[in-house]
Amino acid sequence: MSLTRSEMILKMIVEYFIKTAEPVGSHTLIEEYNLPYSSATIRNEMSALEKMGYIEKPHTSAGRVPSSKGYEYYCQHLRDKELNESIRYSLQSVLDSKVQSVEEVIKRSCEIISHMTNLVSIIMGPDENAEHLASVQLIPINENTITAIFVTDKGYVQNKTFILDENVKQDEIVKCVQLLNDRLKGTPVSELVEKMESLKPVLSDYIVSHDVVYQAILESLLRFAGDRLSLYGRNELFNHPEFKNDTEALMRVMRLLDDASLLRKVDYQLESNSDTAINIGDVEGNPDVAIVKTKIKIGPDSENTITLVGPKRMDYDKALSALEYLSQELEKYFNDKGGQSDGGEN
Repeated sequence: MSLTRSEMILKMIVEYFIKTAEPVGSHTLIEEYNLPYSSATIRNEMSALEKMGYIEKPHTSAGRVPSSKGYEYYCQHLRDKELNESIRYSLQSVLDSKVQSVEEVIKRSCEIISHMTNLVSIIMGPDENAEHLASVQLIPINENTITAIFVTDKGYVQNKTFILDENVKQDEIVKCVQLLNDRLKGTPVSELVEKMESLKPVLSDYIVSHDVVYQAILESLLRFAGDRLSLYGRNELFNHPEFKNDTEALMRVMRLLDDASLLRKVDYQLESNSDTAINIGDVEGNPDVAIVKTKIKIGPDSENTITLVGPKRMDYDKALSALEYLSQELEKYFNDKGGQSDGGEN
């Protein structure tokens, strides 16, 4: 990678600040990177970078820090794109285990990336408005216990185990499920709860204690409709001085992580033509937060996203390289399994 002197200095400023969280001055750059330039030359380059909006001066320091524009330029043109070998080894050890479901592999991979990047990882499943119920299936466990399995046309699976009331017979539950399949199959996931409520009077014709069964199934559908998001590594945020030393900033980012609809909104806003997208310093009222995301394809018609959330000062090269590698390897993993995913409860 051939860089101009100005680009080289910007790259050094970004990477030094990511590593130390300390503003960078000309003397620091010369000493840290053994640069063959005078302080005056470095200061002139830094002044030009500041005028172009790539770096900025904090109120409390004479040094400079990268701006959002500087981070974006770094991500697009300056990062090394080298995957950390420890991350590669850890992810590969998960991906090499062919007996696991794709869902379990994604979960474990996200846990690894969160731990090794000190970032929060979020898995977002398919859009509930574009996904439809394919079937409801029943598996008897014993006389009093039965498991219902809800499956969508995108391959999303949710399990719910019921402890049956002594007045409810399994054949009544079977009739109930037949009714649900007849009436709900093909319904958008976002409309399942509303449609289920309209079926309550009909269920009373099949089941004596229909209220118990109705509430149990309704609870399952509520979770089924809303559970499209899994989050890992929330505690990793405490490792960053931006949040450890600023309670208000920490509370803001925690509120973001607690709001599934807001995270969905942020995800939609990051839609792009490429598989990877970034948002730096402009995340729903969180000026010190950045997110990076990549699309993952675990089937011909199923596209999820993995998003990393952390400080604006996150290690973008490590984060993006890890996501890009995981996305590529998951696609290989899925193809190696012949397109078959062992669905499980998310």
